[in-house]
Amino acid sequence: MIRASQLRVIDQDGNQLGVVSREEALQLAEEQGLDLVEISPEANPPVAKIIDWGKFNYQKTKQLQKNKRSAKSFEVKQMRFGLKIGEHDLGVKTRKIIGFLEAGHKVKITVFYRGRELAHKDLGFQLADKVIAGFGEMIAVDQQPQLSGKQLSFVIRSNNNAKVKDA
Repeated sequence: MIRASQLRVIDQDGNQLGVVSREEALQLAEEQGLDLVEISPEANPPVAKIIDWGKFNYQKTKQLQKNKRSAKSFEVKQMRFGLKIGEHDLGVKTRKIIGFLEAGHKVKITVFYRGRELAHKDLGFQLADKVIAGFGEMIAVDQQPQLSGKQLSFVIRSNNNAKVKDA
């Protein structure tokens, strides 16, 4: 499967054997009872390694599984506000948002309009600005407030430089 005529060959211990022809590299691998695997086809000349393909593939699969386990998945949590939300209710929801941010999640905040409230779209933007200003430097806005239908939504995340504290 290796098409290059000249290869930089590395043995199973990691020692460089130098630049050799493809036939010579295949012969070296066959003498050791191992496989010749092209590691870096874009290099000039391409790099090939003499290894046990089954063992190499197994280790690569195990490493991918380990990386997948250790990767932290970030969810987007959602918090909804009515346009006529009271100060106390706003404080309660803000504390809940702080909990989400401390856990490392992004938070999508939605301000929903009911009935004739849609005539006062500016009030929703003022509420969004108030919420963003309430957090100050501890958050970063990923998606600016935008109106779509009867909802005004924006996404915030924790600012890594500042410690999240009660707003």
